[in-house]
Amino acid sequence: MDPTEIDNLKDLIDSGAPPRISLYQPTHRHFPQNQQDSIRFRNLLEEVEKSLSHEYESGEIGSLLEPLKEVARNEEFWNCTLDGLAVLAAPDFFRVFRLQRGVPELAVVADSFHIKPLLRILQSADRYQILGVTRDRVRLFEGNRDVLDEVELAPGVPRTLTEALGEEVTDARLTVSSYGGAQGPAMRHGHGGRKDQVEHDAERFFRAVDRETKAKHSSRAKLPLILAALPENQSVFRRVSHNPYLAEQGIDADPEGLSLNDLRDAAWQLVQPHYLERLGAIVEEYQESRGQGLGTEEAGDAAAAAIAGRVAKLLVDADCELPGRIDATTGEVEFDDLEKADVDDVLDDLATLVARQGGEVVVVPRDRMPTKTGLAAVFRY
Repeated sequence: MDPTEIDNLKDLIDSGAPPRISLYQPTHRHFPQNQQDSIRFRNLLEEVEKSLSHEYESGEIGSLLEPLKEVARNEEFWNCTLDGLAVLAAPDFFRVFRLQRGVPELAVVADSFHIKPLLRILQSADRYQILGVTRDRVRLFEGNRDVLDEVELAPGVPRTLTEALGEEVTDARLTVSSYGGAQGPAMRHGHGGRKDQVEHDAERFFRAVDRETKAKHSSRAKLPLILAALPENQSVFRRVSHNPYLAEQGIDADPEGLSLNDLRDAAWQLVQPHYLERLGAIVEEYQESRGQGLGTEEAGDAAAAAIAGRVAKLLVDADCELPGRIDATTGEVEFDDLEKADVDDVLDDLATLVARQGGEVVVVPRDRMPTKTGLAAVFRY
C-alpha cells in the first residue's frame, strides 16, 4: 500500500489502541540486495517482542505480532518492495506502506504511532505526479527528486480512448466511392468533417481523463500534477481541464518516448524552484512569528501550545530524535529511554498533537531547519 492511500492522517493517528507498534526499514527493489530485507525485518520484530515483554503477557504479544510475522513469511511481498517500508500495528489495526524513499531502521512500541517518517514523505514539498497523455493512452506516475514510479490508475479512470468512448469513437477508415462511371478511376473520399470529429473525440477523451483523475487521484494526493504530452495535446487537455492541481508548466514531449529517468529529470526541473521557494517561505514565516512572540523552538512551550490548539504550523528536523513523553494535560516534557514500551520521540508526539488539532506539520531537512533544537513552532495567537 502506498502512502498516498492514507485518506485521513488524523484517522491514522488515532487508529487502534495501545500498545502501538511502528516499524520502519529501508528496502531494496532488486535482487540480490532485497534478499536481506526479510531478515532485517525479522530482527526488528525481535526488538519489538523484547520491548513488549516488559509489560505484556506472551499470549497478548503473540496475537499482536502475528500479522507482522505473516509479512515476514510472505516471499512474494519481499520480491515487490520499493525503497522503504512502514508497518503500523495495534490491537485490531494493521497497515503496511511501501515507500518511494528509504527510511532509517526503527522499531518503536509506545502509546502512540511513530509517524514522523511517514509525515516526511507525505508532506515533503518535492513530491509530484505526472500525467502522461497521448491521443489514445493515459498513464500516471508519482515521484520526487530521486525516484519516479508508475501508479496504477484507479477504477473508473479511462486508460485508452476506446475505454473512454467505446463504440462512439469515430471510424478512422475512409469511405471508397466510384465516380465517373465504369471507366472512371475509383476515388477515395472521406466524410466531410472527419478531422473535426477526431479532434472532438480527443477532447472528449481528455475531458473524461481529467474528470476521473481529479476525483480518484489528485483530490486524494493533493500533489502538483505535471502534464507530459505533445504540444498539440497540451493545449487541448488544458482547455478542458478543471483540475486545480494541474501545474502551469508541463513536459512538452511524447511520454511514450521517454524513460522513467527522463520523465523524472524533466519533472524535477519544473518542481525544484517551487520546492526551494516553499521551504524558504516556511522558514521566513517562523522567523517573523518568533520575532512577534508567536513562535518557539522549545519542546515544552510547543507542547503546551499544541495541547491548547495554538500551533498553526510545526517544522520538525527530519534527522533529530528526542526520546521521551509529553504529558497530555500540561504539555510537560519528560525525556527518557526510547527502548521503554511507553516512550516515543517527543518530536513525533508533538507532530501528532499538532496534526490532531488541524495544524500543519512539515518535516524539514536538517540543513533547512531555522533552529538547532529539532523543532520550530508557529502559533495561531
